[in-house]
Amino acid sequence: MAIKAYGAFAADKPLEAMDITRRDVGPHDVQIEIAYCGVCHSDLHTVRSEWAGTLFPCVPGHEIVGRVSAVGGQVSRFKEGDVVGVGCMVDSCKHCHSCDEGLEQFCENGFVGTYNGPTNDAPGHTLGGYSQQIVVKDDFVLKISHPEEQLAAVAPLLCAGITTWSPLRHWNVGPGKKVGVVGIGGLGHMGVKLAHALGAHVVAFTTSEAKRQDALDLGADEVVVSRNEGEMAAHANSFDFILNTVSASHSLDAFTALLKRDGTLCLVGVPEHAHPSPDVAALIFKRRAIAGSLIGGIAETQEMLDFCAQHGIVSEIEKIDIQEIETAYERMQKSDVKYRFVIDSASLAKA
Repeated sequence: MAIKAYGAFAADKPLEAMDITRRDVGPHDVQIEIAYCGVCHSDLHTVRSEWAGTLFPCVPGHEIVGRVSAVGGQVSRFKEGDVVGVGCMVDSCKHCHSCDEGLEQFCENGFVGTYNGPTNDAPGHTLGGYSQQIVVKDDFVLKISHPEEQLAAVAPLLCAGITTWSPLRHWNVGPGKKVGVVGIGGLGHMGVKLAHALGAHVVAFTTSEAKRQDALDLGADEVVVSRNEGEMAAHANSFDFILNTVSASHSLDAFTALLKRDGTLCLVGVPEHAHPSPDVAALIFKRRAIAGSLIGGIAETQEMLDFCAQHGIVSEIEKIDIQEIETAYERMQKSDVKYRFVIDSASLAKA
């Protein structure tokens, strides 16, 4: 089936309207009419070949919310009209989707990304959510239970939400824990919301005094301007866990010094250039750790969506038409968005 999409034919070309083909619905497939698709910084990195291995034509988008329009004969969990989501993966080895502990469960066969992943479908790699429709294996479709008026703001939960939820859950963030969130952007604002809802004492770190009130409004108990040495020193040796969402290269020592004995600094942002080597003595003498976390498994993502629906949590978004995507990319590079762009997929009809 031919549908409208937006993508790029080369790394140095702007995104443009194109027609793409989706496969026919197989026995275990779910066909989804896309209503909204979030804009992730990974989309920009991939479509501009800032990360190696981009396959063209490239149609980005892995924060998808829509309605089921058809299901295969072996599909029992979904029916036409259901509101569903698709995140960063659409296929994997047959056992991986059943695990609950993030991506650690994935075997050497890995997973198939929602875009730029290997597939038998034309053109030989997956094409993502900047499109009118997508066909996905039923095991990788997620149930959405938020109300209709929140659906656009649910879309970024499929990446920004799970990327922050997974480490918060893995390191048992909750009541009695002091938790830091570094960076108040697309990922960080979700980290603050989720850590607060989990019951932790949340301290937001920002380089900008102008974001102090924003961070408090998101649910932070305290805000620290990280360029202020006095504010940083006041929190030395006090954190159980710090979630660092910043994707720019920076010194990690200022944050490891804030950890308690056995505390962990977890990185979820991938910088263009490596971080400076950390002070190893600061880690050794207090048994502190620097760790990393990717996204999360399907069961964990469903857990996050259900938790967010129960607590009324969504992303803070700016809704755009697909024709505004290049401007959105430019603004995203300048951190000129609070805090995620979301594409209204109805605008594709004008492409």
